[in-house]
Amino acid sequence: MSDDLQRLEEWAGALIAKVQPAKRRQLVRQVANDLRREHARLIAQQVAPDGTTYPARKNRKELRSKSGRIKRQKAAMFNKLRTNAYLQVQADASQASVGFLGKVARIARVHHEGLPDRVAPRGPSYKYPARPLLGFNPADVMLVRDSLLRHIASAQ
Repeated sequence: MSDDLQRLEEWAGALIAKVQPAKRRQLVRQVANDLRREHARLIAQQVAPDGTTYPARKNRKELRSKSGRIKRQKAAMFNKLRTNAYLQVQADASQASVGFLGKVARIARVHHEGLPDRVAPRGPSYKYPARPLLGFNPADVMLVRDSLLRHIASAQ
């Protein structure tokens, strides 16, 4: 996988170097937004970047007996985390990153790596199962390549 990323970086770097700085920033931001959109879709489907499904959420009596939105959605996880407000893009002319910032980053890290954390501020501690939220897979390499080619084709 690291060889694929290295080749992608070399190939994309040569193409991006030929683009003017203002267009380069726009291109890098567009690629990052495409990646953010794809990862938000995977989080909504409760699927890790490698294609495995998330471990099932622990059953709680309140969720089973409660009628309404949470029960109808089968207690979907990370609904807010995948929104633009939390899953953010940072980009400049030379690099882009997609990730969680601020207080949300700690929560995302706990779930991503499967770390122990408190359920409530003064509540019991629980070791959450690892549910990878972000990652780079072969489909992302194709997404970046297609985004670059689409942008270059539209510029000509």
